[in-house]
Amino acid sequence: MGLQSKNKISSAFSMSSMTDIIFLLLIFFMLTSNFITPSGLPVNLPSSKKAEIVMQKLSITITKDLQYFVNDKKVDRAMVESTLAAELKGKEGVVVLHVDKTVPTEHLVYVAGIAAKLKAKVSIAATPETK
Repeated sequence: MGLQSKNKISSAFSMSSMTDIIFLLLIFFMLTSNFITPSGLPVNLPSSKKAEIVMQKLSITITKDLQYFVNDKKVDRAMVESTLAAELKGKEGVVVLHVDKTVPTEHLVYVAGIAAKLKAKVSIAATPETK
């Protein structure tokens, strides 16, 4: 009596579905990595031993010729406090300072003091130190 199954089980493994998944993941990560762009005008930032990327809410830039920019919009020094108050209203208070390294410290302290007065967290942007 010859009882044999009509359905033969194949022991071969198809990698085509695995490569499709890998390529989809690769495309996903390539596309999402381009969405994170640093904000701020090009200034010569000081270096630091540990520089972390902070998700910024509000960017303040002070250039070497002492021009103030809030979120890439030029603002007079006298208008910095009112502009910051308007921008921080109803938002999480995180301010990232992009200050050129040739700018005197008094300008950095001036803006940081305004941000602290408005109960915002202050972070100073820096470039990582190269060895």
